[in-house]
Amino acid sequence: MRFFEFQRDARGETRKLLLAFVLTVLLLVLAINAALALAWGLTWGFWVPGDMSYPRHYFAVNTAVVLLFVLGGWWVETSRLASGGGQRLAEQMGARPAQPSGDFDDQRFSNIVDEMSISSGMKRPLAMVVARDQGINAFAAGWDEDDAVVAVTRGALEHLTREELQGLVAHEFSHIGEGDTRLNMRLIGMVFGLEMLYRMGRQLVEPDEKDRRMALALIGLAIMAAGWLGWLAGHALQAAVSRQREYLADARAVQWTRSRDGLGGVLRKIMSQQREGVVSRRVGSMVQHMLLVANESGAVAHWLDSHPTLEQRIHRIYGRAMGPLPLTRDDEPPPASEAPPPPASNPGDDPGWTLI
Repeated sequence: MRFFEFQRDARGETRKLLLAFVLTVLLLVLAINAALALAWGLTWGFWVPGDMSYPRHYFAVNTAVVLLFVLGGWWVETSRLASGGGQRLAEQMGARPAQPSGDFDDQRFSNIVDEMSISSGMKRPLAMVVARDQGINAFAAGWDEDDAVVAVTRGALEHLTREELQGLVAHEFSHIGEGDTRLNMRLIGMVFGLEMLYRMGRQLVEPDEKDRRMALALIGLAIMAAGWLGWLAGHALQAAVSRQREYLADARAVQWTRSRDGLGGVLRKIMSQQREGVVSRRVGSMVQHMLLVANESGAVAHWLDSHPTLEQRIHRIYGRAMGPLPLTRDDEPPPASEAPPPPASNPGDDPGWTLI
């Protein structure tokens, strides 16, 4: 895998997409102003003899209101996601802290998080487990390294070998180190702000005062149309950014673990689970992009998917198509009945010793 080249390409594509996001907001402002100008003309201007005129500061006020809704919605939603840090968000998604003292799989997972923290030079994130999810999946959450969380599902702990679990954890460490968790929360807030314009237009369509129904309905429809197009473009750009960050995290995981079969084995086992009809538990659409593999089979179009397909990711890792892997492990903990006896405290306590 040419992981350095893939990392460079993914970062370059991300910058282009973020620039497109800014242009989308600017175009939305222009579209809202054009729609409101048309609605004003249809309601008042076109029926009045003489030159059509707009109220003073009409377009300046429109622009300010649009930016207030978009940036205000972005700030409100981002603040909500950031409040409480990554642990609170992970708990809302059904995760609990790992328990290394009482579970072999939790202990193995915690050890790998410690190892990856040392090898990556990053602060150790909190290790958490989604205990009631048999699908193989994982996610990273948190505003920065100080409140970062790496969570894996019970299915990942039960079905992945140590090498595969290392690849999975390395993938999530990349999201933290590259700032993807912070970027994702900001994009969620921006899309929420774009959606608020659509909601405002929908409320204007049905005003309380009947004598203003026609005027406000036209203005509301104009805002709804422009707001819906802005939300759709923002959602598509958010998904495109997320896909590039997944490619980047895949390349970083291979770089850090020096193994294609680590993360590659994870994706191939997920392919096996999907063919057997086993999928991870459903989460809200706003946090789908945080998962290693999202449940988006019902998406309207592939350009709204927050993740590349498993086949695309596997092909990038191996350079060719690869089939699914069986859900087996070669490092299962020994049963209690087969565990080796504890060492003798002194030679005289061991029946295998003969005292002379």
